[in-house]
Amino acid sequence: MFETLPFDQNGEKVLCAQHGKNAQMMMDIVIKRMKAGESLTINDPKNETAVLLIQGKVQFGFEGQTHEAKRDDPFGELPFAVHVCKGVVLQVKALADSEICIQQTENENTFPSKFYAPQDCDNAHSCHGRWEDCARRDVVTVFDYHNAPYSNMVLGEVIPAKGRWSSYVPHGHEQPEVYYYKFDKPQGFGACFVGENAYKIHDGSYVAVDANLTHPQVGAPGYRMYYIWMIRHLPNNPWTDRVDDPVHAWLWDEK
Repeated sequence: MFETLPFDQNGEKVLCAQHGKNAQMMMDIVIKRMKAGESLTINDPKNETAVLLIQGKVQFGFEGQTHEAKRDDPFGELPFAVHVCKGVVLQVKALADSEICIQQTENENTFPSKFYAPQDCDNAHSCHGRWEDCARRDVVTVFDYHNAPYSNMVLGEVIPAKGRWSSYVPHGHEQPEVYYYKFDKPQGFGACFVGENAYKIHDGSYVAVDANLTHPQVGAPGYRMYYIWMIRHLPNNPWTDRVDDPVHAWLWDEK
């Protein structure tokens, strides 16, 4: 499923719903704009919840803790996020006009709540210097199976260099994945390739990737592309690594 969505009257974009839109992704995912002074309370009895600050300034509150997060530029600053299990009351207060991503899925596990500051996120510089530098990007992982094995989700970001490819070498995996895109200018664009289909992506586009489909993408020269990547682990089959398309695996032997 591919779509470029406007924000609705509530300042929201609903990308997926576990029992509705794109249900095969097994996640609830909402992008939300919050006006300065606006507050949001999440108290879900079944779902674990992650909230990522895309841009703006917010205060997170949970279990007697408060954490302030400020991010002016998602293209050049690492993220802040909060991750809580079911039954934990999470409050988000916008201290300035802000944009957040809310990711949820069912999870019977209970686990300690975690606030992720930029220094807590893994920032890997991928493919720098390979293939004439045509796939250079930063891959940011907030949490995955390695540092949060109790979770049923993965959350991260990718920031390719201008005009470069990402999610490359083409790869797939059994677990469903969702990408949400932003560009540094409203006319910015790129393309994503899901299986045998190609889509022109814009600021605010998203793609829901079904099992085992390859999903490389590329941004247009001159424009910064950014996207959030969100994976849902499968029962007894968590996502731990990419599975390269064997047709293109030879590229790892090339400089």
